[in-house]
Amino acid sequence: MSLKIDLHVHTCYSRDSSITLKQVVSFAKKRGLDGVAITDHNTVKGALKMKTRDIIIIPGIEISTLNGHLLGLNLTTSIPAKLGIEETIQLIHDAGGIAVAPHPTAFYKSPPSRKVSSYDAVEVMNASSVPFSILTHYSRKFAESLGLPQTGGSDSHYAPEIGAAYTMVKSGAAVDEIVSTIKKGNVSPMGRGIPWKIRFERIMARF
Repeated sequence: MSLKIDLHVHTCYSRDSSITLKQVVSFAKKRGLDGVAITDHNTVKGALKMKTRDIIIIPGIEISTLNGHLLGLNLTTSIPAKLGIEETIQLIHDAGGIAVAPHPTAFYKSPPSRKVSSYDAVEVMNASSVPFSILTHYSRKFAESLGLPQTGGSDSHYAPEIGAAYTMVKSGAAVDEIVSTIKKGNVSPMGRGIPWKIRFERIMARF
């Protein structure tokens, strides 16, 4: 079975996101996604409050470490912010999750340290990154240099952005199996950058 999953979605439990939990489900279905990973900034509250049978929900978090941002997937407890990245990765592993290096070449997005080799995967497609094609190219090179699985996600903070980039996962529907499959590398990043029209809409929606 191949599943289409956006592995980087922020909800209104991130202070910089306007996406409601209901919108996560409705827009994921509109985009033909089988599931999403809820990765709010430094909290798992949004992921834990999400109750639906319509799509697969992978609980996660985007952690602000001392050495850049880090995605933790398959986590139901928060990991403290402002720790060293290697210590943070170990805490993610201790909690049964996997650590994904998000937007590693987007210098304006607090990318995680590129001197660390203990990541479980690298997000090579981040739909909100600009310029998308160039940063995707260099992110792929980084993942290849470490021999790590490559993932994709929208990094959405506005509902219409959901599913712009995503990951095809060859797995059954159980979250533990999906995460294990990502770690094994049976995944393919897919998608495109968020269209400028939608980026503009997000900016105007703030006013």
